[in-house]
Amino acid sequence: MTEHLTITVMRGGPSAEREVSLRSGAAVAAALRAKGHTVHELDPQGAGQWTLAAGTEVVFLALHGTYGEDGTVQRELDALRMPYTGCDPEASRLAFDKVLTKQKCITFGAPTAKFLTFHSAETPWPAGWQPPVVLKPVRQGSSVGLQFVDSVAEFPAKLAEALKFDREVLMEERIIGRETTVGILAGRALPIVEVRPKQGSYDYQNKYTAGATEYFCPADFDANTTARIQDAAYAAFNAVGGRDYARVDVMVRANGDPVVLEVNTLPGMTETSLLPKAAAAAGLSYGELCQMMVDLALRRHR
Repeated sequence: MTEHLTITVMRGGPSAEREVSLRSGAAVAAALRAKGHTVHELDPQGAGQWTLAAGTEVVFLALHGTYGEDGTVQRELDALRMPYTGCDPEASRLAFDKVLTKQKCITFGAPTAKFLTFHSAETPWPAGWQPPVVLKPVRQGSSVGLQFVDSVAEFPAKLAEALKFDREVLMEERIIGRETTVGILAGRALPIVEVRPKQGSYDYQNKYTAGATEYFCPADFDANTTARIQDAAYAAFNAVGGRDYARVDVMVRANGDPVVLEVNTLPGMTETSLLPKAAAAAGLSYGELCQMMVDLALRRHR
């Protein structure tokens, strides 16, 4: 029988991913209540602008984006000596910064795409590069500000657009291949989810529009390729110092070579999100997944 707990679910928050976080948190809170826990919901507006409900024994972080996923709220909870789900402040900070993640991947041998960074919309097209490329704000999630550049002529406008979302923009080669994501949970890689948008790319709209994207889990790769993708994801998770769980996005070239895109330390937790899909394929219900995340946090704390 599950131990009864008083849990605060942090959801919403001040980031560009607020709406997704509200949905994640509502689903988590409902699942934990169904497990018999007392659940409080807290919508933090920023650093130091919240108070935990009396009696809280553990915090479930259903926040996404800046403040919630970049190590800030994790540092605040550590200062309170309050156990919470997911990665510690340093792993959160590293994983939220796409450039730091790539540097760690290179150091630890996790495969990642070649890249450059830009700080100014006046930057000319770099010598030695050919389109297509992808532009990404360095510190955003959920494909916020993502730009695909198919010609040199498009570059100035798309760089300016990406810079609206962060002061630094990452450019990397666009990997042509199959798009996958690998959940990491309690020291193992979960079954691979393949993502296939019906039109265009897996951008913010296709992520959060019902029916716009097809998902296949377990993805249809041979055993060797499956192992290579999972190994690459686990290597990236370890490279940033991940703990308990995360979700790692991986492109797979036509020859089967995996290329890590990024590590998501607080992945979406709506019932249709990718980590719950992977957990379901491994035999874990949504409620069991939420309970395991809480148990991992408490085990570490105790």
